[in-house]
Amino acid sequence: MCELLGMSANVPTDICFSFTGLMQRGGNTGPHRDGWGITFYEGKGFRTFKDPNPSCDSKIAELVQNYPIKSCAVVSHIRQANRGGVNLENTHPFTRELWGRYWTFAHNGQLSDYQDLQTGRHRPVGQTDSELSFCWLLKQMEDKYPEPPQDMVGVFRFVAECCDKLREKGVFNMLLSDGEYVVTYCTNHLYWITRRAPFGKAALIDEDVEINFQEETTPNDIVSVIATQPLTGNETWHRMKPGEFGIFHFGELIDGNADELLDVAYAPKKVASQAPTEPLE
Repeated sequence: MCELLGMSANVPTDICFSFTGLMQRGGNTGPHRDGWGITFYEGKGFRTFKDPNPSCDSKIAELVQNYPIKSCAVVSHIRQANRGGVNLENTHPFTRELWGRYWTFAHNGQLSDYQDLQTGRHRPVGQTDSELSFCWLLKQMEDKYPEPPQDMVGVFRFVAECCDKLREKGVFNMLLSDGEYVVTYCTNHLYWITRRAPFGKAALIDEDVEINFQEETTPNDIVSVIATQPLTGNETWHRMKPGEFGIFHFGELIDGNADELLDVAYAPKKVASQAPTEPLE
């Protein structure tokens, strides 16, 4: 299986801390040696770094770790191949355009009997079940909403319904983002945590690295991190159940389909009158 990492923040934030932990699982503390990738959104654009080589000793991963790109929405993935060869075109995340915005997708799991999924104009480039399912999702969204929709929460609830159908074909954990929202869907393994004031210290499980968020943030900062498995050992992560989804908007969990998710969800982020300092994540 692969592993996912996503971030949603209310101010441009770097993900160096969490990314450092994930990269060790790509061939060092974990078996995910078949490539890795990460996408950072910046305004309406994005930057993607990919490498079909193990992330634990990737020079490109080292560059990303040392170059603190700041973003409000990030999607990352480390791969253990089960469908398609180990090459760049099969390396997650995948990005496509729809409604004049870029969509980024990463998948953890394995599907069966997926070859008959109709993708319309959204054609996969590689050979993975992941990219094919992403193209199928885009077609479902476009068929449902021929014109750019105004109610994005409604769109993502529809996406979750589509994910229910994909889950019938196997394990389907995913991250999906348009640069403003980060959407999660769980089949078996997916965790999330929201960090806000008062901030404390966090220590990675896979690397001897600790950070004191109190020194890197302001009281206005809100950052949510989503991962296949918890990345820190001294914090409380929320585990999602099979069939659950969550919609994160600028750091806040604003919608989901489980009571335990909604109990800790907050109102959509309010823009602060003064831009806070970007935190490290």
